[in-house]
Amino acid sequence: MPALDRQGDVFVLDLGDGENRFHPDWLASVNALLDEVEKAEGPRALVTAATGKFFSNGLDLEWLLANTDKAAEYAASVQELFARVLTLPLITVAALQGHTFAAGAMLSLAHDFRVMRADRGFWCLPEADIHIPFTPGMSALIQARLTPQTAHESMTTARRYGGQDALAAGIVDRAVEEDAVRSTAIEVAASLTAKASPTLGTIKSRMYGPAVAELRAEEIPLSLGG
Repeated sequence: MPALDRQGDVFVLDLGDGENRFHPDWLASVNALLDEVEKAEGPRALVTAATGKFFSNGLDLEWLLANTDKAAEYAASVQELFARVLTLPLITVAALQGHTFAAGAMLSLAHDFRVMRADRGFWCLPEADIHIPFTPGMSALIQARLTPQTAHESMTTARRYGGQDALAAGIVDRAVEEDAVRSTAIEVAASLTAKASPTLGTIKSRMYGPAVAELRAEEIPLSLGG
C-alpha cells in the first residue's frame, strides 16, 4: 500500500511495490496521504514515486469488471485524483522508475514535472490497443499536458515511449539512470518548495480550468471494450 515519507521540505509518496493499480482501497490511501501533505504548513513539495518494476499500471480492471455497477463512482474517484494532483497548491514531481501505463501515465501527467528512468521501462497510453476509449476528462488532461502532436501519437497509436523517447517528445522533463530517478525528482522538488501557496493552487486551477471541469463532470462515460 502507499506510504508517505518526508525528506526536509519534500514529501515522498511511494505508491507501492506492485503494479499499483487504482483499487478503491489504494485510491483511498493515496488521498489520505495527500491530505497530510496539504495540511502541512510552510515550504513543501511532493514527489510521487514507486518501488519495483512499475510506477503504475492504471485502472484495476479486474475489480472494475467484477463491480460494473460501481463503474461511474469508480471513474469519478479516479478522475478526482487526477484533478486533485493537477491543482495541488505545491510543486509536484513524478519519479517514474518503472512502467507507467494508462491511468498511471495520466497520473504522471497531472504532476508538474516528470523524471523517468532512461534505460528501461515504458510510458504508454494503451487504450487504442485494449479498446477502452478515453473519457472526456482523460482526453482533456492528456491534451492539456502534452503537445498536440505527442497527444495525438500517444493516444491513437498506443506507442510505448522509453525514457529518451519520452524526453524527446516532451512527456518527461528528465531521463536519468535508474538509481538517480528518485533523487533527481527530490532535487527538482526541493528547489521549488518555496512556491507552495494557495496562489499556486489558484494558478494551476485557472491554467487547467477546462481539463479540471471535464475531470469533475457529473456524468463520466466509462466504456470497457467500447
